[in-house]
Amino acid sequence: MSSFLAIDFETANNASDSACAIGLVRAENGKIIREEAFLIRPPSPDFFFTHIHGLTWEHVADAPDFGDLWPDMAPLFDGVDFFAAHNAGFDSRVLRSCCDRYGLDIPTKDFTCTVKLARGMWEVRPTKLPNVAHFLGLELTHHDALSDSRACANIVLAAERDGWSFETGYDNVRERYIAIDQL
Repeated sequence: MSSFLAIDFETANNASDSACAIGLVRAENGKIIREEAFLIRPPSPDFFFTHIHGLTWEHVADAPDFGDLWPDMAPLFDGVDFFAAHNAGFDSRVLRSCCDRYGLDIPTKDFTCTVKLARGMWEVRPTKLPNVAHFLGLELTHHDALSDSRACANIVLAAERDGWSFETGYDNVRERYIAIDQL
């Protein structure tokens, strides 16, 4: 079993550095060992996605910015084998952009995408987080950063129980990915 950090960002607007919330769930040896959630004051008060996550500028105006929060978050990133996110391209881009904005070293671990993992392991379609959570019987309050990151962590844990491992990457399910992608 691996050590990983599941990450979920909520953003205020289309800017990649507009994180307004983050959920972080760390798992080790098949168990969730720590969960943290933070509200983040983005660089701009422009909120376009309130209808998705319910957060407004008023919710985060007095919250620390990403740079000020980093000392509290950084220990969760240390010593893991990989990061996990549902639609990892989005969350990895937000992480990079926020680190860039505040002059922080970008964590260099690879991301495992639980969308691809769910498709490859269980042929789940569609693979939106609520669909995968329902398939696995997970509780979810969608677009709550902590709930989303907890569901993501539980997807990885379920995949590990079913034979997936980070060490082999997607090699042990690659043929299934190829077959599914050709549909």
